Amino acid sequence: MVTKQNPVDERWMSAASIGQKNTEFEGCTTEEWKKGGDDSLIIEECGNRQLMSFQVAPQFENRCPMTWPLRSPSVFFLVLLLFLNGAASAPTQQLHSQKWILAPDSIADMDSVKVCKNYSKCSRKIDHDSLCTGFGLLDADFFTDAKMVEIAKGAKELNIPIIRSNRKLVASVNGGLENPSCLVFTSLWNHNHAQNASKRFNYPSVSGVHRPKSDEDIAFMSILELGQLIKSKQITSEELARIFLTRLKRYGPVLESVVTVTEELAYEQAKQADKLLAQGIYLGPLHGIPYGLKDIVAVPHYKTTWGSKTFKDQVFDFEAWVYKRLKSAGAVLLAKLVTGSLAYDDIWFGGRTRNPWNIEEYTTGSSAGPAACTSAGLIPIAIGSETAGSITYPAARCGVTALRPTFGTVGRTGVLSLSESLDKLGPMCRSAADCAIVLDIIRGEDPDDLSSRNIPFSDPFEVDITKLNVGYLEDAEMDVVEKLRSKGVNMVPFKLNYTVDSAQGILNFTMDVDMLAHFDEWQRSGQDDEYEAQDQWPVELRRARVVPAVDYVQAQRARGKLIREVRDSFKVDAFVGNATDWERVCVSNLVGMPVIVVPTGFKKIPDAPSENTRRKTTITTGIYAPPEQDHIALALAMAYQSVTDHHKQRPPIDDLGPDDSIPNPPKGVIPPRLLRG
Repeated sequence: MVTKQNPVDERWMSAASIGQKNTEFEGCTTEEWKKGGDDSLIIEECGNRQLMSFQVAPQFENRCPMTWPLRSPSVFFLVLLLFLNGAASAPTQQLHSQKWILAPDSIADMDSVKVCKNYSKCSRKIDHDSLCTGFGLLDADFFTDAKMVEIAKGAKELNIPIIRSNRKLVASVNGGLENPSCLVFTSLWNHNHAQNASKRFNYPSVSGVHRPKSDEDIAFMSILELGQLIKSKQITSEELARIFLTRLKRYGPVLESVVTVTEELAYEQAKQADKLLAQGIYLGPLHGIPYGLKDIVAVPHYKTTWGSKTFKDQVFDFEAWVYKRLKSAGAVLLAKLVTGSLAYDDIWFGGRTRNPWNIEEYTTGSSAGPAACTSAGLIPIAIGSETAGSITYPAARCGVTALRPTFGTVGRTGVLSLSESLDKLGPMCRSAADCAIVLDIIRGEDPDDLSSRNIPFSDPFEVDITKLNVGYLEDAEMDVVEKLRSKGVNMVPFKLNYTVDSAQGILNFTMDVDMLAHFDEWQRSGQDDEYEAQDQWPVELRRARVVPAVDYVQAQRARGKLIREVRDSFKVDAFVGNATDWERVCVSNLVGMPVIVVPTGFKKIPDAPSENTRRKTTITTGIYAPPEQDHIALALAMAYQSVTDHHKQRPPIDDLGPDDSIPNPPKGVIPPRLLRG
């Protein structure tokens, strides 16, 4: 085994006499080492375990004698690195690399260096110095002993299978001529001139809208209906803000769904909207309409907590791009809504967000507040985000209509970043038409987000769905299939085919390594010990610390292969299928394709306390389209909702029904959702 000692004279350290115990080390030059002949790694059986030992070329035993105590941290760590990176997968192989070489012939002291294939079961205890020095070589010796052991176990169980699968997929041929990485560098300095802005949608008009007597009825009206009330001056924006602020204050604490009520700002923006309207200036369908933002979006003078107690007091002095878009459209910000801590699941520093349809359940997914508040009529619309399921999961659980748009549709400047190639912002509403309107307002090129662009969507309100071929998967809700067929859509059985078997692992590598780059100091300083759910980001990001750079790139090459295979398999205009299937969530996010979550019905909750309970489990489906074809998914969802009313139903917040009550705390134990590969 060798490790480079001096880049100037290229002297190398050799494990030529690794089995000898009291010899002085002398260096060998690179050229001398190369004359040594074939090198090999030996795997020996030891009971039901495989042990790894090294043979050293006999010509080196006298040339490069050394003593390297076998409990040496350097020896241990280099053995561990070789093991973790797959060296043990081949009984005999040549192992030349820039970092180390194994040479044959003199078997090492098996009592001192034995590395089990499943080393966590070895009887030999890993000593503290070895671990510390090993992690020190990665500049990661800030971890405690327990965390280092946890990382090693996680790397073996999760990282290595992903690494090996990706190597098999894309790294068997040298030269880089095949399977290029999907991450592409651009040398553009000025991103503004790349594309022209696309034409705005032609929104349908509504007429005969009258103000309901009940504030609750107002709270569940659509954007177009609320806009008509404002435009016809049946209600002011200030009145509308008051109605929704009252609901946020009343139900937000129950659902644990609101971080900050922006009341002062809300009334300021509402009064400005009313003033403009009095001057004859109407800014469009969001003029005076209240909304909420997931609390990863920066708004000046208000806390942007990221859902984490570590950052719960931070205030930014700049505006996120998506907030600017909404403000310029005349929308009124009422609240910063719960995000799971650091945008992971539904646990945050103030609790855990609940599902309005069954308050004993949690929302799942980090866009927890936007989903719960929209479902419960606390706001008409909200902006959520998704890296891997954070829009689709809570939308499905809470029964709201939500669009995860094509990657790059909405600019992300001023928004917490998990992964630059996966993060997306999207609308969470009560209808597909509302989603289309909000998307039209917030889409476009953000000059400070190089991944954003002006995508030339067609108008979803003008799509002729009778000309579409739409597939349906085995897990599609057949009610959607039949309703769309009745509307003239050609519905055909469909299967999305691809050979890449590591999509879930590719997503984990991409998301976790990117996330760690953004929270490196947080981990190094030990702030991850204060994280709200210790089995979530802390565990994943520690494991990400030992993902080799080369295998991150291999994951992106495998991702590129996946993208091409999905593209070639996508022979329909759209397809219908389960929106929360984890494999599909991973694949669709890696590819960047849009999906709209659509409520399709309800069923009884499990273990219902009464036959008459009004609590329900929502049933939803997803309508997927190719990238940049969001308008097709929206048009199909609007067509389905034009003949159904599932999206108009209201959850039982005030009245659970006879013979039903919720114990506090709830009896049901619902574990957090873990994003495992």
